[in-house]
Amino acid sequence: MESYLEERFGGVGSKNSSEEALRRWRRLCSVVKNPKRRFRFTANLEKRGEAEAIKHANHVRPPLPPSLPPSLSSPAVPRHLLVPPGSARALGAPPPGIWACGFTPCLAAVVANRCQLTQAHTAGISQEKLRVAVLVSKAALQFIQGNCVPTGNTAWTYHDVGIFLTPGLSLRSEYVVPEEVKAAGFQICADELGAIVEGHDSKKLIIHGGVDGIAEKLATSKTDGITTDEDSIKRRQDIYGINKFTESEVRSFWVFVWEALQDTTLIILAVCAFVSLVVGIAMEGWPKGAHDGLGIVASILLVVFVTATSDYRQSLQFKDLDKEKKKIQVQVTRNGFRQRLSIYDLLPGDVVHLAIGDQVPADGLFISGFSLLINESSLTGESEPVAVNEDNPFLLSGTKVQDGSCQMLVTTVGMRTQWGKLMATLSEGGDDETPLQVKLNGVATIIGQIGLFFAVITFIVLSQGLFRNKYHEGLLLSWSADEALELLEHFAIAVTIVVVAVPEGLPLAVTLSLAFAMKKMMNDKALVRHLAACETMGSATTICSDKTGTLTTNHMTVVKACICGNIKEVNGPQNASKLCSELPEVVIKTLLESIFNNTGGEVVFNQDGKYQILGTPTEAALLEFALALGGDFKVKRDETKIVKVEPFNSTKKRMSVILELPGGGLRAHCKGASEIVLAACDKFMDETGSVHPLDRTTSDKLNGIIDSFAGEALRTLCLAYREMEEGFSIMEHIPSQGYTCIGIVGIKDPVRPGVRESVATCRAAGIMVRMVTGDNVNTAKAIARECGILTEDGIAIEGPEFREKKLDELLELVPKIQVMARSSPLDKHTLVKHLRTAFSDVVAVTGDGTNDAPALHEADIGLAMGIAGTEVAKESADVIILDDNFSTIVTVAKWGRSVYINIQKFVQFQLTVNVVALLVNFSSACFTGSAPLTAVQLLWVNMIMDTLGALALATEPPNDDLMKREPVGRTGKFITNVMWRNILGMSFYQFFVMWYLQTQGKNFFGLEDSDTDIVLNTIIFNSFVFCQVFNEISSREMEKINVLKGMMSNYVFMAVLTSTVIFQFIMVQFLGEFANTTPLTVHQWLASVLLGLAGMPIAVAIKLIPVGSS
Repeated sequence: MESYLEERFGGVGSKNSSEEALRRWRRLCSVVKNPKRRFRFTANLEKRGEAEAIKHANHVRPPLPPSLPPSLSSPAVPRHLLVPPGSARALGAPPPGIWACGFTPCLAAVVANRCQLTQAHTAGISQEKLRVAVLVSKAALQFIQGNCVPTGNTAWTYHDVGIFLTPGLSLRSEYVVPEEVKAAGFQICADELGAIVEGHDSKKLIIHGGVDGIAEKLATSKTDGITTDEDSIKRRQDIYGINKFTESEVRSFWVFVWEALQDTTLIILAVCAFVSLVVGIAMEGWPKGAHDGLGIVASILLVVFVTATSDYRQSLQFKDLDKEKKKIQVQVTRNGFRQRLSIYDLLPGDVVHLAIGDQVPADGLFISGFSLLINESSLTGESEPVAVNEDNPFLLSGTKVQDGSCQMLVTTVGMRTQWGKLMATLSEGGDDETPLQVKLNGVATIIGQIGLFFAVITFIVLSQGLFRNKYHEGLLLSWSADEALELLEHFAIAVTIVVVAVPEGLPLAVTLSLAFAMKKMMNDKALVRHLAACETMGSATTICSDKTGTLTTNHMTVVKACICGNIKEVNGPQNASKLCSELPEVVIKTLLESIFNNTGGEVVFNQDGKYQILGTPTEAALLEFALALGGDFKVKRDETKIVKVEPFNSTKKRMSVILELPGGGLRAHCKGASEIVLAACDKFMDETGSVHPLDRTTSDKLNGIIDSFAGEALRTLCLAYREMEEGFSIMEHIPSQGYTCIGIVGIKDPVRPGVRESVATCRAAGIMVRMVTGDNVNTAKAIARECGILTEDGIAIEGPEFREKKLDELLELVPKIQVMARSSPLDKHTLVKHLRTAFSDVVAVTGDGTNDAPALHEADIGLAMGIAGTEVAKESADVIILDDNFSTIVTVAKWGRSVYINIQKFVQFQLTVNVVALLVNFSSACFTGSAPLTAVQLLWVNMIMDTLGALALATEPPNDDLMKREPVGRTGKFITNVMWRNILGMSFYQFFVMWYLQTQGKNFFGLEDSDTDIVLNTIIFNSFVFCQVFNEISSREMEKINVLKGMMSNYVFMAVLTSTVIFQFIMVQFLGEFANTTPLTVHQWLASVLLGLAGMPIAVAIKLIPVGSS
């Protein structure tokens, strides 16, 4: 069966499955009782198609206008009045009668020939279009604004957008502010803002006064943000809306009831029940004639309501998890104070601070920033990043910051944005179905086809005697009511066999188990974004983990520093002030200038007047060190002007800035990986503050200090500066050589408590843990040894060396790699790819940075950090580790194994019931001409094995023993030999019991009365149910003997067992007329229970039969 399933249903992977693979398995599901229920938790491919269409529409929108040169960024000049270079005609005299200017005709000629204008006479007789380009400076334009006046009856219009050039080249439009907007204290409406930003409409932006004008009209400040008094916030929300997307409504319980009623077999049974009611009442009157029909109806309703309750609870769990997935916080300035805010609380007028890896939370305009590159692929499908700056200031919600940083003015929120419309469609697309869901749909299809075949044969065998008698009597066309009811009963039994035989609950058990696990994992600080990750993590054979923040605490402090060649302990304010007193003033000044300016962090004051450090833990550690040295962040930043920034990324492993100094001139500052920055230095500062050439001896000494710091498990950073030559343009790249070394700092980041034990747990579970870090190799090795990752036979390698290896060398090297230091994102991606393809490992990868996205995408399970991780990394990940703790990753692996094994247990249990129910009714029909289990009874059995069985077995919590077995890996079979052994063994026992009771039951129980048949059938039914009850307990462990361990603490399991037994008792003793049963004696009850209980020692004996593991 496994190879058949793999061939036909094996095309769907744990992630990134093709649409064809998703469609193919759906086509192969030929026997489906209830499509609405079966395919509820699968991807809605039609909705996804709609989302792709929206992306395509965004991608093919008209191209943006040419960028405005920096010298022409005045709000007075519309960008669309510019013409590409080379298209302007030669300078000439201005057309007659245009204007009279209070300056030279030459400049007037430049302006007239380089502005695209239409002369519209008030008489409306003629129009003349002049296509030209504006290449005059801002100062000249301002001068013109003060001196140019039109002559005669002339007005100047921009012909295609309704822009008027009024006297003095000012711009105005026909836009009228709605009264309700004015009344609320604003000067621009939401639709106009949306048209400007979403349409990239530079002309309208200029009309409204540029970013400054928009801020003014939104009653906000570009520096202090909006005011947060309740009335102001309420007015903003009323006018501009809130930053939330339309989501599909929570479906009510009755919707799930209606969907459960869509089951084809239940509908057929309902029709049978209706006919039975009509014929029965006509024959035997009310209420006796209605018992059979009402029994079927009651059973159908019970199945429907139990099913609907289970499905409804699942939907609520998924809804809660969806809310957690969408919780994103951003840095916002309000009332002049920086604060973290949920994206759902953003309003137009807010000033948002964006950095590399952030998601743009709303539509807005660029205020200020450096080297900003935006990835718009999530919105347009276009992977090429877009540069955003003063000339192209438009930022769209849902896009990602690929590089750089900026401040942004929020203009449009929620469903007014293109992202809002896209998200509303995407949210209906759903998650991809998981490989297990697809495989179990295959199992359900195969067994359903077999069940359908047996049901048809059973109906033929049961009915052939009736038809034969009618044929011999020559009465084939004449049927009495009793004969019709008998035929209907045979048909109902056949349909009910299909109900039992098609294990509709198999694929849904996966969803139930995953929903339960995801909810519990949320409590354990792991947020599962994709269903498949939960089950795939149970098969993981390798974890490639980051060091910083995952294996370590991410609480960093500078504890050692080598400034001017001298090593000092600086772990404390007293040591820092002592260091400050020992160093020359010029060194301290340069050091503080470097730390405070060349940083991605900030020192801000909160509403309590206390300073707060914002930024990554590394940046925070450096800023804390600088403050301890007596530095003042704001004062130091105000002394110079930052003119260029090249942010840190894991490829360059350094960050650089260029400062404009107070006395003129430019200075570059650089910091980053110690050996890389030191290699870029050719000078150093000595203890007097003097600058000297960096000779070989000093270089070796500094490299030795780096190694000694790294050997103490310290993260090392080197700080350097360089005076820039005259003539350097900020359009050029910041130089990579020629720096002067200021010093080296050693940052302590302690290993997290419990990591060593977690790594040992992974090792015992057959999971290899590898550390992949951008840190110095000696630091990485020291931390890896402390964590128990690096062993005697393991290898630590640096990224540059790994890159140089040939394929045959890599194949030999990769299995031994336990530490990779100074790695680039490409190195991590390559390692993951080789592990997955060449060695068939199931790989889990952790990541927190934007550049980790390719490796997270390539891995079988991407694990993003919830605290340190960027939004780009989180979006590429399958699971978000909310506390950034490696121990949580081990918990995820444990839950993954629990899900996988729970579903195996349920499959084993359900297939056993399927096999026995089929064989009992089919064999009985063939040999005795009747079926011992009626339609009502089979419906009850179906509920025990389907919904209730899934609840009991698919929601077992994990135990520590799960991490003592080898992982399933990529090639492991789902239905193993162990499962087949248990299924066939228990099926044989149960079938033997049922067959013995059917043939020898009357003698065994001494039944001699007229109602012996119904008593015997009741005993068979009761024994069959108790066989399933005790088999459910035996199924808790597939190989272990002790199946009772932890059972009493599993409240769901105990509740299911208890309710099953209680309802079985009620059905047998009190619902005889409806359930075709009769009350049993104590002796008969005891026999039924003991026959079921005997299955447990039989199950133990079966488990002792040796079989192969696969």
